[in-house]
Amino acid sequence: MTNARTDKPAYKGFLPIAAVAVAALLAFAPVNAHSEDAPKAVHALAMHGAPKYAEGFDHLDYTNPDAPKGGDIHLAAAGTFDNLNSFIIKGVAAPGIGMIYQTLLAKSDDEAFTEYGQIAKSIEMPEDRSWVVFNLRPEAKFSDGVALTADDVVFTFKTLMEKGHPFYRAYYSAVKDAVAESPTRVKFTFAMAGNRELPLILGEMPVLPKHFWEKRDFAATLQDFPIGSGSYTIASVDKGHRITYARVKNWWAENLGINKGQNNFDTIVYDTYRDETVLLQAFFAGGYDFRAENIAKSWATEYNQKPVQQGLIKKEEIKNSLPAGMQSFAYNTRRTVFADPKVRHALNYAFDFEWSNKQFAYGSYKRVHSYFENSELAASGLPQGNELAILEQFRGKIPDEVFTAEYKNPATNGSGSDIRANLTTAKQLLAEAGWVMGKDGQLSKDGQPFKFEILTNSEAFERWTSPFIANLKKLGITATLRNVDTAQYQNRMDSFDFDMTVNTFRQSLSPGNEQRDSWGSEKADVKGSSNIIGIKNPVVDALIEKIVTAKERQELLDYCHALDRVLLFNYYVIPQWYYDAYRVAYWDKFSRPAVSPKYGLGVPDTWWFDVAKAGAVAGKAETKKE
Repeated sequence: MTNARTDKPAYKGFLPIAAVAVAALLAFAPVNAHSEDAPKAVHALAMHGAPKYAEGFDHLDYTNPDAPKGGDIHLAAAGTFDNLNSFIIKGVAAPGIGMIYQTLLAKSDDEAFTEYGQIAKSIEMPEDRSWVVFNLRPEAKFSDGVALTADDVVFTFKTLMEKGHPFYRAYYSAVKDAVAESPTRVKFTFAMAGNRELPLILGEMPVLPKHFWEKRDFAATLQDFPIGSGSYTIASVDKGHRITYARVKNWWAENLGINKGQNNFDTIVYDTYRDETVLLQAFFAGGYDFRAENIAKSWATEYNQKPVQQGLIKKEEIKNSLPAGMQSFAYNTRRTVFADPKVRHALNYAFDFEWSNKQFAYGSYKRVHSYFENSELAASGLPQGNELAILEQFRGKIPDEVFTAEYKNPATNGSGSDIRANLTTAKQLLAEAGWVMGKDGQLSKDGQPFKFEILTNSEAFERWTSPFIANLKKLGITATLRNVDTAQYQNRMDSFDFDMTVNTFRQSLSPGNEQRDSWGSEKADVKGSSNIIGIKNPVVDALIEKIVTAKERQELLDYCHALDRVLLFNYYVIPQWYYDAYRVAYWDKFSRPAVSPKYGLGVPDTWWFDVAKAGAVAGKAETKKE
């Protein structure tokens, strides 16, 4: 199912996630930016444990170092775009724009959270992670041939902090200072020690060219082609409709182990489509080459097309081990009607997932029961051991159910009639919350009727939402669905101008600072943050900080499990569904490595244009025409 809104993607252009300190609850070690024992320079950083790949490794296991370069791939995106500056809150960024940039370090897709030197040749860091130094590669340069230096790194950091999306000010808030100690050496000093993720967060920072941006208003939408140091540059733009990227020939970082066998297409084209039906049909007509299908019904019923039957289009499912996160009907708790957890809990009983799954998804989806679904980060059973000890510190400040029950969503037998028992429970909870049924069949409290709007930007959710709305009506609640275009939707979400929406809260394999932006109190009133729910919960804040400073993997798991339970039993969302595989269809003119990345899809990064296959497809298509 297409998500009406997901957490900010890596490329609204590398939008990170936010930060907040709870000093009263945590005792951090004092900052010591000058360790007596100089740290050893290393080639990689791991959140926990050691990197998989040794210094000087040739290539990642899931890439083909001998993959041929050339050809093109056409991709597509829903909506439109009006901005080539993807680092600000204004406008809608062009799809794929992140490809023109390059980060200090680069993440591997077969490890939970490990980054290897890219722009940075090596990293220095003390044991307490109170600062980090990136030693840059002297050969690093931007696409216009200008050398990339530490001044560019410092400029990027300060610009993002001062003029970038609000995300950045929060995400890097624990960075005290950034100094270029030489043209190839930059040092970040932190306001606290013990934040294990912060050096890796800085490693993910794209580096912008100072000489390009200092002549322009960074806070304004951009129409000029920006410059980066990445593997692609912008070749052409048809504003709002198409953007074409060209591979940088003889790219300076092409043979680094972290990049070898990747970035294989000469040209990558993104077309945008405002209508999802047209978007799908354009794929079968050859308008673009690759499609990841998120709608189960479409996957089951709409791919019986001639190109698929003829073998011109391949259709397959690729399993993944990624956390599914929390796809849900998300409440805006800033609205008075959703301020009471009992009300939020009650409405979950009106969503008949089992019936809808049969009707609309051929029973293919699984119900989400965790904010870290499909991973070891998800809480299960009753809290025990260290996890229980963590939660005991907050007894009386968190729901009692955290200690006595495993979170489970209301369920039915899928017949449609079984929902009556759930609606009876919902009525009881609403009555306990003070809502009274009037003679007109309308629920009200203090003279105010229970009414709200569900905001989405995808027509695909209408068939799932309509039965939910019908069940709410049986409770005396008037809910309406409004579907708006992408730009209006994003503006309303950034300003928290909604009652309820469909949202997917994404999770990584190694949660950390981004949790602050999703659930932290200080982000609840910051426009553009991912805390769309408006959560202001001191226990959640405290658990987030413990996650950020966890030194060992098991410690991280314990705190994630605790956070999961606290979020679940506050009923901030109505959980929906997930699927643990990629559904992909593509025109059969590409090849890919024998090994797929464990935590990624690899398109277009590790795939390549196969001349023989492309010729065969063209021949078959021509034969069919004749």
